[in-house]
Amino acid sequence: MAKIVLGLGASHGPMISTPPDQWHLRVAADEKANHPFRGATYSFPKLVELRKDEQLQNQISPEKWRARHAACQSALVRLADAFEAARIDVAVIVGDDQYEVFSKTHSPWFFVYTGDKVANEPASEQQRAMMPPGVAIAEAGHKPPRREVYTCAPGLARHLADHIRVPGYPLAHADVFPNEGSAWSAGIPHAYGFIYRNIMRDRVIPNVPFFINTFFPPTQPPAGVCVDLGPRLREAIESWPEDARVAVIASGGLTHFVIDEEFDRRALDLMQAKDHAGLSQLPEDHLQSGNSEIKNWMPVASACDGAGLKMELVDYVPCYRSLAGTGTANGFAIWH
Repeated sequence: MAKIVLGLGASHGPMISTPPDQWHLRVAADEKANHPFRGATYSFPKLVELRKDEQLQNQISPEKWRARHAACQSALVRLADAFEAARIDVAVIVGDDQYEVFSKTHSPWFFVYTGDKVANEPASEQQRAMMPPGVAIAEAGHKPPRREVYTCAPGLARHLADHIRVPGYPLAHADVFPNEGSAWSAGIPHAYGFIYRNIMRDRVIPNVPFFINTFFPPTQPPAGVCVDLGPRLREAIESWPEDARVAVIASGGLTHFVIDEEFDRRALDLMQAKDHAGLSQLPEDHLQSGNSEIKNWMPVASACDGAGLKMELVDYVPCYRSLAGTGTANGFAIWH
């Protein structure tokens, strides 16, 4: 029977894959946007005023940027080494989509990709031209230099689709992505490509892309449902009749595009304490925009808890890029 022997959690924000002397490139876009923060929405100037007592000018020096970029790279090495040492046969990667394969007309609560192959390819020049400032430079963090096609694990994927039941929250599945063959298709979303490149080091093993719609209402499953998904995912994996060593991997988070260290620490502490009730009660108005990707960690944490694994927080690296506290807070964890 299959067995979960490893869990991993890794942030995948573009700042991780951007040289630190280029982190400022996103600030111009930050200044034009309104940003969710602790249950309210603020303009950039309002955030600067709100957070002035935090002395964020000390967080955005070139020296600080270099140190935090290096810390992220070091943490990724730890996770990739752990993955390699565990001799994993198949991985289940829990991530989200940001209208890369789905659209506003169809964004399911949960989705399991059951196809036997998946492609990952660089963006076209037209696609790159549409990207916000400071995003294209990070593409190498989740896209290979040329189109690659990887083997998935359709047997396990179909088993998960048949065996996972989350009351009130439909689990969709398909052998193809909705946008396959369209002019805007660039293969697997960045949440999965980042894991292929940085955790699997381009030696991609059979895997199941498992999607949670964390970003887009009204089909966002609440925190409690995401926590409850973990035991159901574990039970389904353990009932798969193949003799396989399985890794479950969370891709995304933590707080962004406005960093909230207090909220991140609260979520991480609850995971380390195996406090599923507390994790389920994290406020939904704090789990919006980029923060919502913390929900990708929730089922991985609760699945690993049930499998008898213990969480090690490898590092937590808040990467600020402005006086408003914009940036990405990056977390890296191993469940042994």
